[in-house]
Amino acid sequence: MTAPPRPTVRSKRAADILAAARHILEEEGADALTMRRLAAALGVQAPSLYKHFPTKRALEGALVEQGMLELGSALHGAIEAAGRRRVPVSRLLETYRKAALANPGLYRLATAGPLVNEALADGLEAWAGEPFFLATGDPWNAQALFSFAHGMVMLELDGRFPPGSDLGRTWRAGAVAFSYGRRA
Repeated sequence: MTAPPRPTVRSKRAADILAAARHILEEEGADALTMRRLAAALGVQAPSLYKHFPTKRALEGALVEQGMLELGSALHGAIEAAGRRRVPVSRLLETYRKAALANPGLYRLATAGPLVNEALADGLEAWAGEPFFLATGDPWNAQALFSFAHGMVMLELDGRFPPGSDLGRTWRAGAVAFSYGRRA
């Protein structure tokens, strides 16, 4: 496993702004996350935010970096916890689902639409996705496993499964399918 990338170092004030932005994102949704709304939540004028984040896109990039670091850390932890004797696909999928559902606004921001690579720590995207490769041992299967996990999460967040669906069973079926007959 590779070491996690170094996150962007931020001032205490920038960290406070990010915390407030994240709160708005999770409680009110992405549409509510405006510089004006954020400034109001912090009790400041919007222009003062631009000293720390020159654009809303820069603010969102910082949130994406934060989300990818958190998700990547959780997924790497799942692989490490699975150990060598247990196929890590089940643990990886359980961890992915739990992390995404715990922070749906941040998850959507980090995984929907084009990625703003220039806002991320060098190597962050590859590192955050590495656990899928470690679980499957193959880049194509890793991409397919990520696609399964992301699709399942998005459908669950959007309430697109039929009422009464046993999503735990669906996730387990995916784990078995990606484990190639080994114990999931």
